[in-house]
Amino acid sequence: MRDIAPPVPGPGEVVVDVERCGVCGTDVEFFTGEMAYLHSGEAAYPIRLGHEWAGRVASVGDGVDPSWIGRRVTGDTMLGCGRCRRCVSGRQHLCADRHEIGIRNGWPGALAEQLPVPVGALVPLGDPDPTRGAAGELDPTRGALVEPGGNALRAVRGAALSPGQRLLVLGPGTIGLLVGLIAASQRIEVHLLGKAAPTVNFARDVGFTHVWDRPPEGTFDAVVDATNDRAMPGFALDAVEPGGRVVYIGLSGEPSLVDSRRLVLTDVTAVGVLSASGALADTAARYADGGVDPAPLVAATVGLDEVADVLAGQRRPEWGAAPKVHVNPRG
Repeated sequence: MRDIAPPVPGPGEVVVDVERCGVCGTDVEFFTGEMAYLHSGEAAYPIRLGHEWAGRVASVGDGVDPSWIGRRVTGDTMLGCGRCRRCVSGRQHLCADRHEIGIRNGWPGALAEQLPVPVGALVPLGDPDPTRGAAGELDPTRGALVEPGGNALRAVRGAALSPGQRLLVLGPGTIGLLVGLIAASQRIEVHLLGKAAPTVNFARDVGFTHVWDRPPEGTFDAVVDATNDRAMPGFALDAVEPGGRVVYIGLSGEPSLVDSRRLVLTDVTAVGVLSASGALADTAARYADGGVDPAPLVAATVGLDEVADVLAGQRRPEWGAAPKVHVNPRG
């Protein structure tokens, strides 16, 4: 850890007092040096990590409505230039010149007491009506799970299933479990496939009934690959029903091989998901109305002094098998 000067909001920006920040697999890859952006030049050390966060707006810059001050918010990780054709068409998460909070092109992340954010990236986590106080406001734990939940929601949308259809989710980590929870809330029949006994058992503990530790028989109307296993993209094609959809949201550390002949000859649609952009507000609403509760996925909340241990994969036995660790930078 190092002490730095508090951020000052620039024009069109706010500064947020961070209440919670989730530790993500991307953060671990930065810690180990495996993150692809480090090798492509899109990121460089030193970098302040943290892109799954919730907090309260502490101050605003020029041109920002002061009514934001005091509101609990989260925000989009992807900060486009705002000028290119991708940004103008609403695809700022694909902007070639984008910043990614805590990840790309040097924008500082939320593993700190305060975080600067463009106001256009903010997502409110509470009722803006001052007469209702904190009515409907998400707590920091659920607020910091909106970003991974938005990724999961986009994956469920990519699967394009109807109630009663069957979905196979590969990998019961944070994203895989959130995919399962969101899909189940839409009355989709969810199956989860994992390897490690603790994660498989945890999936059962949070209410999933179709959990497998070996490939199940038959095919599925859609498959979501939420793993970092290079063999799973190819397996997903074998597991999907002809005419179905495969959604790829996990990334392996090395190239994965997919037989395009199988893709074509079974008329399968393949969908890639990058980021939660476009799904954050809807995810927050699902959490707020109780349709999906992500809180059981958090194993523990620690302080900044324990972040290095968490990034190195150290977990206390009493935390159990829940996949997510949160950080309270102000605790």
